[in-house]
Amino acid sequence: MKVVEGLKYSEEHEWVNVDGDMAYIGITDYAQDNLGDIVFFELPEVGTVLEAGDMLSTVDSVKAASEIYSPISGTVVKVNEKLTDSPESANENPYEAWIAAVSIKSKAEVDSLMDMGQYEKYCESEAE
Repeated sequence: MKVVEGLKYSEEHEWVNVDGDMAYIGITDYAQDNLGDIVFFELPEVGTVLEAGDMLSTVDSVKAASEIYSPISGTVVKVNEKLTDSPESANENPYEAWIAAVSIKSKAEVDSLMDMGQYEKYCESEAE
């Protein structure tokens, strides 16, 4: 399982990369591995207002359809259209295959997410 330093992580296995007042959100290596081969992403619409925990996207894999939740509140500013044509890129490099960029509503929400070490321990405890 690959985990990247400098990102924030949710218990639902999403990562958040903060860039100024925007946050790029995607699924972790742990998530893509559990999903299996990803074949489709339903991306959110630009302008969608999200609260932390709201559904951000759905992803279909050879195993199942799954919902992806936004770990933070904010407004969708842009989406990664490349996932429409190449959903498998989330399997190949999940930390580059962001789903959406969201304007950050609350820095405190971002700060409350797990760092790399906390997320690694969380995944280990889930595997037990």
